Amino acid sequence: MSEFRHVLPFFIPLVAIIMGIGVGMLALWLDHQKKIYLLELHHKERLMAIERGMEVPPLPVEFFLERGKSETSLDSNLRWGLILFLLGLAIATALILNGDSSSASWGLIPIAIGLAQLIFYSIGRRQAPGVDASEGGSSTKKASKA
Repeated sequence: MSEFRHVLPFFIPLVAIIMGIGVGMLALWLDHQKKIYLLELHHKERLMAIERGMEVPPLPVEFFLERGKSETSLDSNLRWGLILFLLGLAIATALILNGDSSSASWGLIPIAIGLAQLIFYSIGRRQAPGVDASEGGSSTKKASKA
């Protein structure tokens, strides 16, 4: 047992790394198996609809969404823009209050990234059709008049 004692500390990080990679691979495999099962079910449903002469249902949009990507890109830009802007502001303020004003410039990096995200959000919101309820209503009225 004493011979094994000096080797045991090396096994702990090794097992942690292997388990971490293994859990990630298991999650990917389970997600893939779920997608295969859902596509097989949808295929069977389509075949039964064709046999009965019914209208073939289209593929649901959820099949094409990535796991964990339920929010739109604009919502993500707004959220991360605000988080990074306020984080940079907090870092700069904390460094200035601690008397280290020369290091406070490090807070400008997340502030700049956050502002870029917010600018991207505002530009994307202006260009995206039908984002706002008032814009969507006016565009349908214009289309019905034409």
